[in-house]
Amino acid sequence: MNKNLLVTKRSGKQEPIDLDKIHKVLDWAAKGLENVSVSQVEIKAHIQFYMGIETKDIHETVIKAAADQISETTPDYQYMAARLAIFHLRKKAYGQFEPPHLYAHTVKMCAEGRYDTHLLTDYTEAEFEQMNDALEHSRDLNFSYAAVKQLEGKYLLQNRSTGEIFESAQFLYMLIAAALFSKYPAATRMDYIIRFYNATSLFKISLPTPIMAGVRTPTRQFSSCVLIECGDSLDSINATSSSIVKYVSQRAGIGINAGRIRAIGSTIRGGEANHTGCIPFYKHFQTAVKSCSQGGVRGGAATLFYPLWHLEVQSLLVLKNNRGVEENRVRHMDYGVQFNKTMYQRLIKGGDITLFSPNDVPGLYDAFFADQDKFDALYTQYENDDSIRKETIKASELFSLFAQERASTGRIYLQNVDHCNTHSPFDPSVAPIKQSNLCLEIALPTKPLQTLDDPNGEIALCTLSAFNLGMIKSLDDLEELAELTVRALDNLLSYQNYPIIAAQQSSINRRTLGVGVINYAYYLAKNGVRYSDGSANRLTHETFEAIQYYLLKASNDLAKELGPCEWFNETTYSKGILPIDTYKKELDKLCSNELNLDWEALRTEITTHGLRNSTVSALMPSETSSQISNATNGIEPPRGLISVKSSKDGILKQVVPEYLTLRENYELLWTIPNNDGYIHLVGIMQKFVDQAISANTNYDPSKFESGKVPIKGIIKDLLTAYKFGVKTLYYHNTRDGADDAQGDIVIEKEDDGCEGGACKI
Repeated sequence: MNKNLLVTKRSGKQEPIDLDKIHKVLDWAAKGLENVSVSQVEIKAHIQFYMGIETKDIHETVIKAAADQISETTPDYQYMAARLAIFHLRKKAYGQFEPPHLYAHTVKMCAEGRYDTHLLTDYTEAEFEQMNDALEHSRDLNFSYAAVKQLEGKYLLQNRSTGEIFESAQFLYMLIAAALFSKYPAATRMDYIIRFYNATSLFKISLPTPIMAGVRTPTRQFSSCVLIECGDSLDSINATSSSIVKYVSQRAGIGINAGRIRAIGSTIRGGEANHTGCIPFYKHFQTAVKSCSQGGVRGGAATLFYPLWHLEVQSLLVLKNNRGVEENRVRHMDYGVQFNKTMYQRLIKGGDITLFSPNDVPGLYDAFFADQDKFDALYTQYENDDSIRKETIKASELFSLFAQERASTGRIYLQNVDHCNTHSPFDPSVAPIKQSNLCLEIALPTKPLQTLDDPNGEIALCTLSAFNLGMIKSLDDLEELAELTVRALDNLLSYQNYPIIAAQQSSINRRTLGVGVINYAYYLAKNGVRYSDGSANRLTHETFEAIQYYLLKASNDLAKELGPCEWFNETTYSKGILPIDTYKKELDKLCSNELNLDWEALRTEITTHGLRNSTVSALMPSETSSQISNATNGIEPPRGLISVKSSKDGILKQVVPEYLTLRENYELLWTIPNNDGYIHLVGIMQKFVDQAISANTNYDPSKFESGKVPIKGIIKDLLTAYKFGVKTLYYHNTRDGADDAQGDIVIEKEDDGCEGGACKI
């Protein structure tokens, strides 16, 4: 290496390169790590140095040289690269490695308009001193390289035009805690702040993107998911479109229920005109969804819902299909098709499904969600009424069309609306569930808006978080984590702003939360059980029992202090009905229904004191925050032990936890023989989860004789999911050449679905 090489400092001054300084930093970054070579990184980096190289480019070259060494035999390079990246970030943010005092930093950021000034008015300098003393900046060194790049790209406060960074991760975690507990009494809040800081900065609790990126800043909209229902009128359609624009601009992921819109050819104003049908209005919603960029990176994302029995369903099912022309396609949204027991029974019995326009069959659309017996009776009555416009199609043909489009696009989703309402925290007679969200895990009541400021409409929001199953030593740990999570998220509901009154009323009166999990695959691996063979069934039952029990207990304890949510009477919990009472009993064939916790005592406490939150659980994909925690995604099996994900910063390699010791225990996605074991586990989780679950189905064509996935196999999985009480199905993944493993490494495509909105965690 040429020691006479000149480097260009930030000031523009040039001076000889200091190789000893670089070596010391590399030694520091490698300390305590296995199978990493400082000299190897130096050699790789030095090759790329050139005369006059800027100091920042030296940093980035060295970081990349370390990151490029991440492999199945040398996974610890992910931590060496991360430490180097943290060193670089801190130098950019503070001009030095050591962060400033928290109070001085906050004063500076508030003066520049980057932090919310309430932090300085709500807390004394002495309290900032306590928070500063509790900070553990060394925890920055626990991040993997992929995590640091996610922090830098999405979470840390920065000027996205200039690339300036203004904070490091521990300030982020501490100030989120300070913001969320700012209204607690001075005598108790510091205890909650420090405990919540410890839980999040040690990756025990995982926070969603809106909270990580927004809480502590002047922006105050942090709900991940927004559910908007459309009525069958121009006023409602326009109010829906306006609501979409409002929330897309706030970086929220959107769920749209448009199933009530009448079919093409329906009469308008007594026959004065014929209705243009659903597609023009779906195009209108698509335009609204894509109208605002999210963080200047991409347009918004939405999933639109409609019932399988809608008269236009055969045209609606192909809206994402690449064949056809723009006039009959609406490809830039995803779709959730709604099923119930009547539809499945017609399939099983070899019968027909009759299609109707919702406006021609009074009461049918509402009964579809609110009363399954009434729906079945009305459906049969309208089938036999010759005066009503209808179309009949074989159930097998319609299910096959759904399965075919789900397979070809991967993005036609499924909602079992009866399970969403019969196994629900809400009384369907007064608060039916009529849709889900972008990622198919939120199940909350909605009502159509007639105008943007309609106080009688209801837009549902859900605030998310997750427990890192890989970080718990005992299920008893979940009690404290549940307390901290429920209190923090409940505080957020009062802390954030609401651009639409229908969303504010619903959020404040229902106070819905959705706490899920990350790192489930690692949890199974370290406990020596697998997705496919039933060995994980009991562990999953015990774990999700504890999760739901402690979340409900935490919400009940909060209700004792602050009172139950205003609309608690619209929940089944208010009647003493718990998830353990309404689950599909078919699950008992998979796993003993024995419970480990005192549900009867909890039932008494809930009926006596209520719950602060109408819902407490939902299982989301968690693509981004799982990377922050160096965890596996949500409940999904990994595609490879090392995943390679492309980003704007280049290639990011992420290694599953405890790769070297547990590699034989991990069951990878494409080694799982079929979907049965996974679906069974989702059903067991759904027994306890009060909202829904982002669950995927996965198919490897090479496992079938013809080299193609048979439609009947896809339909079998739909029936299995229904049998075991699964509420929703998200992606249909098909293995292709890009998924083929190179050793233990798998190259993954970037997900632009849930990640397209803010419904990510």
